[in-house]
Amino acid sequence: DVRLRLVQGNVPQEDKWRPELRARWFARHLQLSADDATGISHVIWPEAASPYPLDREPEARRLVAQVVPPGGLLLTGGERFDLSGDPPKAWNSLFVVDDTGAIAARYDKHDLVPFGEFLPLRGLLGQIGLSKLTPGMLDFEAGPGRQTIALDGLPPFSPLICYEAIFPGGVVDPEARPDWLLNVTNDGWFGNSSGPYQHLAMARMRTIEEGLPLVRGANTGISAVVDPWGRVQARLGLGETGVLDAALPQPLPETPFALARPWPIILVVTASLLTIVLIESRARRRDSEV
Repeated sequence: DVRLRLVQGNVPQEDKWRPELRARWFARHLQLSADDATGISHVIWPEAASPYPLDREPEARRLVAQVVPPGGLLLTGGERFDLSGDPPKAWNSLFVVDDTGAIAARYDKHDLVPFGEFLPLRGLLGQIGLSKLTPGMLDFEAGPGRQTIALDGLPPFSPLICYEAIFPGGVVDPEARPDWLLNVTNDGWFGNSSGPYQHLAMARMRTIEEGLPLVRGANTGISAVVDPWGRVQARLGLGETGVLDAALPQPLPETPFALARPWPIILVVTASLLTIVLIESRARRRDSEV
């Protein structure tokens, strides 16, 4: 009985972080969430959809609570800050908000994008004038790693922010297998290019490897629901503003890959290389005999 609404706000990347437009983008997501939402049990917003830090802004959570289905949840990407230190700290996070406005769960992104979310070897590279490609000097902090979030009324899921969905064997907590994968992303960086299509294709591979469905909420697209066979059940195209309402597909039993992780691939690649070496060796012997 899980009926999801994926909200695709389609906020232009060049305008996303303009302070005077934050209220507009927030209102857009709230409106899309509320429009004709009969039968919806849970709402999903993409990466960094909330322009306000939900853990520090009770008024923003109050507004979010108004569009959460009764007894349901709203899952959204957003930033989190700790301003008590020097320097302050920031995380790229996923917040789960219930219909009272309380934060029911939170996930902090673990696999950060080099030069996008942090500057590697900042002490060295910063000295020679290098910086991140994204606005701001503050690096994001890495979360503790993969986790499975289990909440009442929602099957347990593995949260994946942006490109965390591209790593084979790295999208679930092996000690707590989820029922589905949730990938929230902002592919607005790619513009109208092959990037969003490539990103979705890589995420689809995780469903086949793990035998788990994927729900993907993207700011500018491509939002999609993918079954555990890798088949796209529903999608909202690149550059579209709107919502995607869909049922949550059921998972399959653990696949050989999920049970053994990379070993089947390692064995296949090793066997292939040995076969190539054997064929080449026999070909050389034949040539020498001739």
